[in-house]
Amino acid sequence: MLSSCYCFPQDDIAKRKTELQNIREEILNLENEINQQTKEEKRSYAVIEKYNKQSFLLNKLISKLRREEKIKQNEIAENEQSIIELEEQIKLLQKNYSKYVVAAYKYGSTNELVAIFDSESLQQAMIRLKYLKSFSEKREKDLRRFEESKEELVALKKKLERERREKELLTVEKEKEEAGLEKKLSEKQKVLGTIKSNKAELKKELDAKKNAEVQIQNLIAKLVEEAERKRKEEELARIKKTGGANIKSETSGYDIDLNTSGFESFSNLRGKLNWPVSRGKIIRKFGENRNSKLKTVTLNYGVDIKASGDLSVKSVAGGVISAIDYVTGYGSVIIVTHNEDYRTVYSHLSEIYVGEGDRVKAGSLLAKVGESLEGYILHFEIWDSRVNQNPELWFAKR
Repeated sequence: MLSSCYCFPQDDIAKRKTELQNIREEILNLENEINQQTKEEKRSYAVIEKYNKQSFLLNKLISKLRREEKIKQNEIAENEQSIIELEEQIKLLQKNYSKYVVAAYKYGSTNELVAIFDSESLQQAMIRLKYLKSFSEKREKDLRRFEESKEELVALKKKLERERREKELLTVEKEKEEAGLEKKLSEKQKVLGTIKSNKAELKKELDAKKNAEVQIQNLIAKLVEEAERKRKEEELARIKKTGGANIKSETSGYDIDLNTSGFESFSNLRGKLNWPVSRGKIIRKFGENRNSKLKTVTLNYGVDIKASGDLSVKSVAGGVISAIDYVTGYGSVIIVTHNEDYRTVYSHLSEIYVGEGDRVKAGSLLAKVGESLEGYILHFEIWDSRVNQNPELWFAKR
């Protein structure tokens, strides 16, 4: 019997459906909060953050739907292959059985008896009898297999049709959510237009960014700890394999494969690293930055690049998408883990095209730059384990 290898336990399917429903409910709650605000309240940085959170959740929802769509496509491909193989099997069984029928028609059962009684010895008669019995059993077995295969083929074709309908529904749902994301980004853009010159709201955004740096630092620390934990587990496993005593491995809910050994050396890219955007100018440098208009000083853990023209955000090097999160002040954030325990951070994003666990090459499309009060600004950071780096020392000269 042929069966698809893309079968998932009902518990996993139910869990994925619950996750999607929870995201939708969170999006709806934010929508209700925005709708309940007055016209004046809607012209504020607080509403911009609500739109940013909605965009993050919609991206998360779209990413999950894309993954579901891919799973469904794999199931369809597997079923199509099973149907081809089963149809070939049925053809062979039909061909074999037609030979049996022709032989029976030509020679009949009387000839079988003649073959036995015409034997030169009892031993030869027994051999012929054993052969005829085996031949008869094979015919019966092939007939059963033929009937079972026909039934399985009908079931597989029904399953294939059902999966194609489910994929069509997923595609429609994904496209609906993508349209919803476009709508939210458009609504956010209108609000931004009304408060761009408001110094008080601009200061709120800068204050949020101060807190955002701490949150990003915590995300990096968590990823470093997880990588260290996995390395420790691998080392303990090696010791245990070579005769170590009873060693228990720790467990974690973080199940992304962060192995980056197959990627290029990140440290060798210093001074020749790709830029995350094709065209852009650094408007806030690494370290302390003074804002003459607001008379404030902020500490930047990376650089802020004002993008122009193409808003595509690309991975500066090969690595693994280790985190996609929402950080107040920086909106949607992507963290890529590279070889030698380096990580890059991309934030202020609108549309996201990757999911956690994806393995990307240098130049792979990650997202698009989102709009803030200052325009289309990408915030970019480089971390060597827990130590942040000055990206300008890494970028290739333009």
